[in-house]
Amino acid sequence: MYRNHKSGIIGIIITIIILIFVVIFSNGENNATFIENVASKLVMPVQNGLTYLKNKISGNDTFFTDINNLKEENEQLKARNSELEQSLRELENIKTENETLKEYLNLTEKYGEYKTIPAYIINKDISNYTKTIVINVGTDDGIKENMTVIADQGLVGHVVSVTNSTAKVQTIIDTGSSVSCMMSATEESIVCKGTLDSHNELKAMYIPTDYNMIQGDSVETSGLGGIYPKGIHIGTVKKVENTQNITDRYAVIETAVDFDKLSTVLVITN
Repeated sequence: MYRNHKSGIIGIIITIIILIFVVIFSNGENNATFIENVASKLVMPVQNGLTYLKNKISGNDTFFTDINNLKEENEQLKARNSELEQSLRELENIKTENETLKEYLNLTEKYGEYKTIPAYIINKDISNYTKTIVINVGTDDGIKENMTVIADQGLVGHVVSVTNSTAKVQTIIDTGSSVSCMMSATEESIVCKGTLDSHNELKAMYIPTDYNMIQGDSVETSGLGGIYPKGIHIGTVKKVENTQNITDRYAVIETAVDFDKLSTVLVITN
């Protein structure tokens, strides 16, 4: 009995399948639509994948072409940048030369009473023990030992040795330097010497006991000593150091010339 029941179920299933096929094939239009839908679902993903792959390959070709173009443009920009940097350096050199010429002009106008030769510094030895500079003029330019060297702000020093094309200058801040000076307002005589501790200060000594030196007083060359002409500005009084013995008091003079920034000078030849 169980076998008969099982056979009956199988028969029903087969009958249902046959009826489905009959319905499908009896309606040709619906059948075609069904097949097309199935085909579309199967084919479209493949077609989309192929289209994507094609576009990707085409895009890569354009990418590599763009890379080559960018490399060429980069090389051109580098070359242009190098040209601009060279032009900028040339302009900076011209600017520096113009500024130097302007400084020379200002100096010659300011010290018009002197016969001078312009020069610029090619070496500095500004240390605690020696403070000298080397300038780019020498005997071929008429430079001699003991000639006075000045800058726009005031006194620099004097020539101590000369070659054909260079001259060594002992600055007033050198420890071995001693300049006969006077106070601009009263013409009181003092002596200014270089110090070990500073690049822009002098020690004023032998201050007259009856002279009331105060901060801000101006100091200039006295013309004594046979090297420096009279009236060249040296600096101003920064402070006065009083001692128990008034004859030993001294003052600190701040130089008018900034020796750390000094680049152009004039040599007085007369």
